[in-house]
Amino acid sequence: MSTYMAKKETVERKWYVLDAAGKPLGKTAVAAATILRGKHRPEFTPHVDCGEYVIIINAEKAVLTGKKLTQKYYRRHSGYIGGLKEVQYKTLMEKTPKKAMELAVKGMLPKNSIGDKSMTRLHVYRGAEYKQQAQQPTAIEVE
Repeated sequence: MSTYMAKKETVERKWYVLDAAGKPLGKTAVAAATILRGKHRPEFTPHVDCGEYVIIINAEKAVLTGKKLTQKYYRRHSGYIGGLKEVQYKTLMEKTPKKAMELAVKGMLPKNSIGDKSMTRLHVYRGAEYKQQAQQPTAIEVE
């Protein structure tokens, strides 16, 4: 018996909604990354992009456990001397919770073309309203 290998053309993509209200940021990001990558499917093939679409709502109501709000920083560097920029997660969650969620999910995806393509299927919204009602997304509960 030969091993089944999924093909990019035969993958049927569904839409899923994750509600981040009151849920930890990391657990919501893990659930989103799993679906975006396609690892929840029985026909998962590592070298084929067989992930699905994910909509995350209520990103501003996601919580960070422990002292992460004050002790965790988002850091980026311009490449020049003294070019390190730091933003505390407390201010990041207040100003742009969408970016905080996207950064968490992106860190859990592979650093290659499949990961880049997967990020285009992620839609994050600050509140409970989203535009993709026509796709009839399925709601998934985050543990």
